[in-house]
Amino acid sequence: MRWEEQGAGVPVIFVHGIPTSPALWRHVVPRIAGARCLAFEMVGYGASIPDGRGRDISVARQADYLFAWAKTIGVNTAVLAGHDLGGGVVQIAALRHPGFCRGLFLTNAIGYDSWPIPSVKALRAAGPLVRRLPNAVAKQIIATLMVRGHDDRSRIAESLEVHWAPYARHGGAQALIRQIDALRAQDTLGIAGELPHLRLPARIAWGTADPFQKLRYGERFARDLLAPLRQIAGGRHFTPEDHPDIIAEEIGLLLHEVGKFA
Repeated sequence: MRWEEQGAGVPVIFVHGIPTSPALWRHVVPRIAGARCLAFEMVGYGASIPDGRGRDISVARQADYLFAWAKTIGVNTAVLAGHDLGGGVVQIAALRHPGFCRGLFLTNAIGYDSWPIPSVKALRAAGPLVRRLPNAVAKQIIATLMVRGHDDRSRIAESLEVHWAPYARHGGAQALIRQIDALRAQDTLGIAGELPHLRLPARIAWGTADPFQKLRYGERFARDLLAPLRQIAGGRHFTPEDHPDIIAEEIGLLLHEVGKFA
């Protein structure tokens, strides 16, 4: 298991999505004070792409990996923060392991029936062809996701180089299709009815112009979790990269709330 760690205090576990890695949170973590920030790398993603071969790397299974890893390193309770697929992972982990999650933060996260998005479904359908694409073409696929998902245009090139690098080292299009093949909407549909019973401090931050995870899902999370919703006007999908100040501020507010119930 791999992760990046910084700081001391209340454990906060950050979980990324597709096609990213713990580096998604690189601009958020330095802005958070008073917390032990642990950016978890999902099995089969980032530097762990090779470790995903032959393993279940579904969102639901990632929740089990996360919990086992946390216990192994001595983190018995934590605030959980998730983006994209990572949002699904932390929802499932919070519900499967009562007492583990002290607070829940979601930003432009998957949930309910919001995923896989149409472009990902198209890649899955064309999987046999996509697997054979050269790296230059596979990189362009990820570049398209980055262009559509960033409202801060200055971040696009940086983010592409950061997130493409693991694919370049570990199989390119084959690695991406292996991740896509593991995506099952039932993982979040199966727990959707339980979310209103998850009585935890929670906060939601959502880019209102996200073309992948629509604002209505952020609003639904806010209702089900009885959580405040911070709308990021004009924000698109990759909020931790485009709006790290807002994301860090919201997590700080959640930590303050969690502290009141400690």
